[in-house]
Amino acid sequence: MTDETPTPTSEDSALTATEQHTAVRDRYSDIATDTDPSCCSDTGSCCETTAGLPQELGYTEADLDAVADGANLNLGCGNPTAIASLDAGDTVLDLGSGGGFDCFLAAREVGPTGHVIGVDMTPEMVEKARENVAKNDASNVEFRLGEIEHLPVADASVDVILSNCVINLSPKKPQVFREAYRVLRPGGRLAVSDVVRTAELPGDQWERLQADPTSVASCIGGAATVSALEAMLTEAGFTDVSIVPKTDDSEFISEWDDERDLSEYFASARIEAEKPASDPDQKQENTE
Repeated sequence: MTDETPTPTSEDSALTATEQHTAVRDRYSDIATDTDPSCCSDTGSCCETTAGLPQELGYTEADLDAVADGANLNLGCGNPTAIASLDAGDTVLDLGSGGGFDCFLAAREVGPTGHVIGVDMTPEMVEKARENVAKNDASNVEFRLGEIEHLPVADASVDVILSNCVINLSPKKPQVFREAYRVLRPGGRLAVSDVVRTAELPGDQWERLQADPTSVASCIGGAATVSALEAMLTEAGFTDVSIVPKTDDSEFISEWDDERDLSEYFASARIEAEKPASDPDQKQENTE
């Protein structure tokens, strides 16, 4: 390498948007079609074993008992329904709904006059989630195939958006937040659990994680910093943005990688924001 040879940047090393989508879709397709899914066995992060799940991720034993087998795939990094303050009659959208676990919990809270929509880009996940509708007798829940960067949801039609450890998987996070803003009604809100990057990794470890399809698809290589997410949400038009990393999840995050303790650099976070009650411009459009 000569002095004139450019040093690769994180952008140079990162996967393309197509490569990232493919890695994510392939991983979750495998999980959806596994008769005994255990994502932790291969790639670790963005999932947990059943032991400790309610306590560490914010679910209760009652939550787990309320949903029929097959919807809880042990994915996620928190419980967005616990922070959403859902009301009867709300229309709720879950970004990256997987097997539908959070959707079915939300359906119990919004009741028969409410409606829950799950969107997932993996056909096998959507098929699995639709099968789970009958198992849970959830007539107020539906699942749609689509990308969270291009939501198959009408403008200003949703009261609350949930997401559980999914937005970090997107290569176009600003577009995700623009889409979320578009589909929310004025006064609607965002309640998300996701992985954030809390410290810089030494050397070129971050660039390596960004370029590794497994790390990206398992919620590490695509994690953004708190300040970056705050800027994206504000730019999309959201107000009252709050991003609070959890301080009590180091134990399960430390299990996400056999080679390093990722809890020193990553954390799950509670992400909340609101769409202003008055938005005369409705300026956010479904654009790249």
